[in-house]
Amino acid sequence: MAGVRRNKSYRLTGIYDRRSLEVPFNAEVAEVEVDNPLALDAGEKIVVVRSVRGDPLGRLHAHHQIDEAQYCGGRAFQSDWERAERGPQAVDPTREYVDGTRSREPVTEDQRQAVLRLNRVERELGTDGAALVHDVLVLGLTMDQIGERRAVRTQRWNDYFARRFRECLDRLALIYGFATEGRAQRAKQR
Repeated sequence: MAGVRRNKSYRLTGIYDRRSLEVPFNAEVAEVEVDNPLALDAGEKIVVVRSVRGDPLGRLHAHHQIDEAQYCGGRAFQSDWERAERGPQAVDPTREYVDGTRSREPVTEDQRQAVLRLNRVERELGTDGAALVHDVLVLGLTMDQIGERRAVRTQRWNDYFARRFRECLDRLALIYGFATEGRAQRAKQR
């Protein structure tokens, strides 16, 4: 009878690539670097694949068309919009049915602060800038779709909307504190 070999080490000898190798044929993905959730050392990063198909802000960031401060400003706007929005809510079957009307839930402090920040954003960006930011960041429209909604379908208008959107992202980065006024001036000069 042969003896069992037990001197083989069970330690992991290499780092494994955990990225997906098979993606759907119509997938739009980008590689991004994020904090490693399984890291033993703080600040360790890993590269992951993120879908940018329905995320115009993520697509712009992945293609290096906007910088980190603009990206963070856009995400902060989206976060405030989600906090402040009171959309359709599901019926809670555990609550007692009386006559079909539900009592309104009180406005939380987070929602109130988000609405105040959104009001400031609208004042800073103006009506047109706020509508453009809403169309792209909340509704997920492309510049072509924005042009169609405004009945202007030329490439010149698409370029204008893209340039104006980047200006609005610069302003959002300033409002939310991801950039300083000096940095915004240097970006305009480029």
